[in-house]
Amino acid sequence: MVEQRGNATAAQTFAAALKRHGIDVVFGQSIPSQLHLAAPEFGIRQVGYRTENAGAAMADGYARVAHRVGVVTAQNGPAATLLVPGLAEALKASIPLLAIVQDLPRGRTDKNAFQDLDHGALFQGCTKRILRIQAPERIDDLIDLAIVAATSGRPGPVVLLCPYDLFDAAAPAASDRRMSYGACPLDRPVADPARLDEAARLLADAERPLIVAGGGIHLSGASGVLAALQEEAALPVATTTMGKGAVDERHPLSLGVVGYYMGTGGMARFQRPLIDGADVILLIGTRTNQNGTDSWSLFPEGARIIHLDADPEEIGRNYEALRLVGDARTSLAALLDALRTRDLAKRRAGRSALEAAILAARRRHEEEARERRESAAQPVRPERLMAEMDRRLTPETIVVADASYASIWVGNCLWSRRPGMRFITPRGIAGLGWGLPLALGAKVARPDAPVLCLAGDGGFAHSWAELETARRMGLAVVLTVLNNQGLGYQRDWEDRMFGSHTDVCHFEPVDHARIGEACGWRAARVEDPADYGPALDAALAAEEPTLIDVITDLDAHPPITLFEGHLPR
Repeated sequence: MVEQRGNATAAQTFAAALKRHGIDVVFGQSIPSQLHLAAPEFGIRQVGYRTENAGAAMADGYARVAHRVGVVTAQNGPAATLLVPGLAEALKASIPLLAIVQDLPRGRTDKNAFQDLDHGALFQGCTKRILRIQAPERIDDLIDLAIVAATSGRPGPVVLLCPYDLFDAAAPAASDRRMSYGACPLDRPVADPARLDEAARLLADAERPLIVAGGGIHLSGASGVLAALQEEAALPVATTTMGKGAVDERHPLSLGVVGYYMGTGGMARFQRPLIDGADVILLIGTRTNQNGTDSWSLFPEGARIIHLDADPEEIGRNYEALRLVGDARTSLAALLDALRTRDLAKRRAGRSALEAAILAARRRHEEEARERRESAAQPVRPERLMAEMDRRLTPETIVVADASYASIWVGNCLWSRRPGMRFITPRGIAGLGWGLPLALGAKVARPDAPVLCLAGDGGFAHSWAELETARRMGLAVVLTVLNNQGLGYQRDWEDRMFGSHTDVCHFEPVDHARIGEACGWRAARVEDPADYGPALDAALAAEEPTLIDVITDLDAHPPITLFEGHLPR
């Protein structure tokens, strides 16, 4: 409820409504200025980004870790256009964002005013909903509508257009609304009980069942119940890249990350016989997209598919399935209860042999990967860096990767230490440059947690400006830059597909450590792999942002199945 004051403005009404929904941080520059000036009165912190596209990614990283709607603001016109990539990522990755976009004053539309733009058309393809506040008395109910849209069903981004003159208007009468909708997921519907019972029967009776967990496990906070299901019903669990961390990957029934990244060196490469032989597969919170299914070739044709997802349209999109429409956490809890009423003797009797097969495959992977993980070569092999990073992970560490190869190195070379450990990768549309801002948003959400970020030099070039943001806002993340002086994936993909690559795949040398130092970061440049571990130790011990620039091998590429047998490793 807004406390009325003699000269209260609609900006104060707006800030009070945000606070009612539990919003205590907003990622924004100075616009809408009236809102940002009013926000501190309601305990709302402003995190000022340098570029709008990074601001949207920061709000995304915050939302993924905080399980709350992430809020970003922007001015009309060119600033608004820069929100589009981040909103598109959030839409595809199901991340609840609220973008508050200042628009023209209400009397100046369609007059070619400065930075006039059809924002509704601009955001049409990258949001769940676009709303416009035309009058101060609609502020509370339209903010409620926007946040409900962002956090309910399949979460996603919503744009709220706010005319410039709205914020200066007199505050409306105090609202009597008290409900808070900012937590995500907002609702937790349980899948149909009859279908849950059928799913329990299929899993209990299966000869070779398998669970594949996607990012929906993290969105729902369902890792705890998934771990219980894995353990009690002796069910092997694999994850997609976005689902990484849904389970403890050291658990004897965990297979690791599956999909497009199961070539030579992939952590789940030798687990493929368990996937090929699966007769019942439970998919949880996954869009069954191209990467997660290795271009829809991963699962055997004869397997019976069960698909649990909050979005009914995702179920059956690529695989005909027993439909379980509901929240992952509550529906998995109900599924576990249903399994407990069934005879699980078959599951338990086969557990030892199953664990032995998974362990044998894991050891084959360790043997295959050992040479590169222990390599002393210069330029440095990324696998060696990942081995050093992996040794320093704790269950509370948050690992963030930029798009392209950085995401794949993290997915395949680091091991989750507990159910629910966060590995954040921009896999919605996988745009370069989002690693650092995602990490900054995650650090805002969890200032007590170590946050490690991995980015290639190609991706990092998109977000250098946010080094200053981290320093100014006191966000002590540790950023490792894989400096191979090129666009590795683009080069390798072109070589694979066309037998040659374009010149722009190679860069001039850049000393990123000096860039970091110029922005007030601690920085180190690493050319010998033996120096990376100590540099990482020092970075983790410091209470300030740290950049480690590592000269890496451009010829190194992760275990992408498309490249198998076509490119040297």
